[in-house]
Amino acid sequence: MPDMSASLALTTHLVPLAKEIDNDKVTPGVLGFIVFAALAVGVWLLMKSMNRHMGRVNFEEAPDPTAETPRDGGKREAGPASA
Repeated sequence: MPDMSASLALTTHLVPLAKEIDNDKVTPGVLGFIVFAALAVGVWLLMKSMNRHMGRVNFEEAPDPTAETPRDGGKREAGPASA
């Protein structure tokens, strides 16, 4: 199990900052905002990177070799079904 002294030291340093706030009110505080902002920036960067990578994709589907080819060379007569 990791040593909890580092997180305990961090919370003891942040407790005096919370004394200015009403004890009956629960708020995320500055640390919560910083974490939320970091997550938002990370998601934005990931989306930007994904857009760039998807733009580079050049996908051209190969024809299916098992598909039956038309016997007339792909030319069809205009009829009522194709109108």
